Amino acid sequence: MATGLRYAGRVAVVTGGSRGIGEGIVRAFVDQGARVVFCDKDEAAGQALELALREANTPGEAVFVLCDVTREEELQTLFSETLRRFGRLDCLVNNAGRHPGPERIEETTAQEFRDLLELNLLGYYTASKLALPYLRQTQGNIINISSLVAIIGQREAVPYVATKGAVTAMTKALAIDEGQNGVRVNCISPGNIWTPLWKELAQMTPDLAKAVREGEAAQVLGRLGTPAEVGAAAMFLAAEGSFCSGVDLPLSGGAELGYGPKA
Repeated sequence: MATGLRYAGRVAVVTGGSRGIGEGIVRAFVDQGARVVFCDKDEAAGQALELALREANTPGEAVFVLCDVTREEELQTLFSETLRRFGRLDCLVNNAGRHPGPERIEETTAQEFRDLLELNLLGYYTASKLALPYLRQTQGNIINISSLVAIIGQREAVPYVATKGAVTAMTKALAIDEGQNGVRVNCISPGNIWTPLWKELAQMTPDLAKAVREGEAAQVLGRLGTPAEVGAAAMFLAAEGSFCSGVDLPLSGGAELGYGPKA
């Protein structure tokens, strides 16, 4: 194995890893020598990414497993397959989630909110619960992908913001409980990251180009972030952030700084 790799020989599970932020994290980990098992409901995209990484001859290895994170039995299979293949688990990245289009609270239903909670929050909870027995053995870590809007709010997104606020809070609570076991628990709160999901939401607006310009202008840095930058942040927390636990890392380009028009 190549020397100088930051996560060589370690094993990570990444949920929702077939595209966007999840893909950026998978790529960052395999580039640093990790063996990554990533899951998604999109079988075609998952298999395509696994093949692309294999053909790229990366230092690490990526294995795709079809999995719906709202189904506990499928998550159990995900972890049992990881242990069968690689014998250990060092990091869990909870990323699978969804951001509905803009909607006011009176336009939503309680069932739609429950469905979003099942994916964005309970999926993280269940995966963490199932991973912890293995992470305690390796004194590994959990990284939850939250969102900047958990801190600052967002228009016409009450259910989504609520799920991400709960993810951030759950991260801190779990960090307290697992510190005695040597397991670190942190989260990353991305702002505007150029992903297929961000583009899909922008396409719901009357003017895609205008939506992109406004998205870029929302950051102090004047641009959108990239999945690779989220992957780099996750790699830091997994590999170097040995004294970080309960941390919520904003990855926002400074979108939350300063004053701006709100009405």
